[in-house]
Amino acid sequence: MNLECKYREPQPTKKDKTLVEILERLKSLEGGLRNLDGKVDSLNVRGTLPLSIYGPIQPNPPPSTLDATRSGSWSATSVHLQAPAISPASPRDVQYVSATHKMLSWPFVQQVLENKVPTLDLTSLEKDGAAMLLGLQGQVTSLPTNIYDSPNLGGEGTSLSLQVPTTSQLDRMQAGGLNMNWETMQRLAKSYFDTFNLIYPIMDRQVFQAEVLPAIANHGFDESSPSTLACLVFALGEVAISAVQGAPVATRKSRPSGIRGGSVERPPGLLFFNEARKRMGFNLTECSLENVQMFALAANPEELTTHRGDLIRRAFWHCSIMETCLNMELNLPRTGLDKLESLVGLPDFSGSFSEDDYIGNQASHFQEHFASQIVLRRLSVEFHTTLTNAFGPTHLPVETPLSPAAVMMKQMAAQLDQWRGLLPVYLRWEEENPGAFSSSAEEIYDDQSMYPPPVPDLHTNFMFTADLDNPPVNYPYAVDIQTASLRTRYYYVKYLVYRPFVFKALHHPEKVTRDDAEGIAECLKSMLKWPITMSPTCFHKRLIPCLFFWSQNLLGILLILHLTQQVPILIRIRTSLMGTKFDQDANETAILCIDWLRDLKDTDATALWCWEILKGVYSLSDDP
Repeated sequence: MNLECKYREPQPTKKDKTLVEILERLKSLEGGLRNLDGKVDSLNVRGTLPLSIYGPIQPNPPPSTLDATRSGSWSATSVHLQAPAISPASPRDVQYVSATHKMLSWPFVQQVLENKVPTLDLTSLEKDGAAMLLGLQGQVTSLPTNIYDSPNLGGEGTSLSLQVPTTSQLDRMQAGGLNMNWETMQRLAKSYFDTFNLIYPIMDRQVFQAEVLPAIANHGFDESSPSTLACLVFALGEVAISAVQGAPVATRKSRPSGIRGGSVERPPGLLFFNEARKRMGFNLTECSLENVQMFALAANPEELTTHRGDLIRRAFWHCSIMETCLNMELNLPRTGLDKLESLVGLPDFSGSFSEDDYIGNQASHFQEHFASQIVLRRLSVEFHTTLTNAFGPTHLPVETPLSPAAVMMKQMAAQLDQWRGLLPVYLRWEEENPGAFSSSAEEIYDDQSMYPPPVPDLHTNFMFTADLDNPPVNYPYAVDIQTASLRTRYYYVKYLVYRPFVFKALHHPEKVTRDDAEGIAECLKSMLKWPITMSPTCFHKRLIPCLFFWSQNLLGILLILHLTQQVPILIRIRTSLMGTKFDQDANETAILCIDWLRDLKDTDATALWCWEILKGVYSLSDDP
């Protein structure tokens, strides 16, 4: 089969310039972060936080950070709020941890869990929290390997037939039970590139369609790297189709599960994934020029200036983002990727794009999403390093007073706000409205645009909703997944920055100052209605990478919300500082988080572990 694919060069647009601006902002940020790196590294020697990291310490917070109307509500009362606006924090008063399972080891939280969840092994949690969280202790369930008796590739609700029209095609395109026709390959590839590759743009659609697919169509599958890669693309393509079109694996009170396609034991894409797994051993141990090149590329600056080099940079930053998640949430050690950042450089999406990629970027802005994720990841890493060295549980008290925690964390939050404010208009949103559209379709897609807006005419200002009972909206190009991931990660970082104040309120309530209370209020606000838990994104969970990351953080949010109704100091902060709308938003947040964990508990080990804790704290049942 001789197939020739022709692609046109995309025309320059205003959005292309916007991507350049985002990357320039990141480059300008690099200088500041390098300066911060040096100052943070010095913490390992001196053990104290340099006061100059976030600028000169002010005797009082900036006026814009405090609400003057609240001044009277924090006079001396029975909860013993200290009078000074800012006082240096003792390393033992405020404690920072990023991982949720580490938060469960806080003494106050442990007391709650001992009463509410007596079966929880708190001793093992301290030592093997990550393994417990991922369900790696005890019996581990593996994916089935013998699935060639499956009648189709898509499971219920999809139409990815294994039947092929001619014997010649069957002879050419079958391998180990993998029988495909050209239309099926095209459909699965398009599904992958229109979803997962927009979320993490690490593959070249043009090369895959022009070189890999025709080779498989003409010669069939073999043990080569391109065949293995094709199997993985097809597996994720099937997952993407099933995630939207597949039948839900369960239904609870007429509400369909957000896990669609396949079954609990046999997820969609399993046939292709198993075929890839069989080939991976040969690929990774093969002594070939290509494998040598893969390891040598990072040391060849000239290679990084080519279009292939840009793909390497994208893959590098994807791995860096994933490693950051594993480090912060599971306390897994970093591999040293961060030391290569200056060598690898930033992706610029150079080179020509296929027509489909051009349309996909016009509709979803995936390039700007990816660039913005890189910036946000860099900020979160620096915040995490600074807070760990200053207020981590292993930090040793020193005689030199630390920078006031309230000042430090407000400065971090200000940097986060600046990041959000510098986003392009079509990615930007209002802090208080996490579910709102970034901008109206009319502003994004003007009369000169050759592509229609992907936003359905909903006559509403909200892209995400807490209403889980009505059918979800389906956005093309995984727009909701990209948007929800970016916004939720922003709130997650802000939540981590302010969470140490919750530790202080639980363990040293008599030392809580007005600024501490303000910090707790900011922490509570950052926990509300994360877009990734809302409709439509929560109904497409198979498209959401790293579900365990979100599940454990939602458990942490639910525990803190519970404590705000049980602990006197938190009750007072909730009633005095949070405003009239907070109770409604907090209630909706709890419902969303509980629904997330209930929906995943039968298919995901982390969600099941979180659910067992949640059942005791919230008195929930397993009833479907």
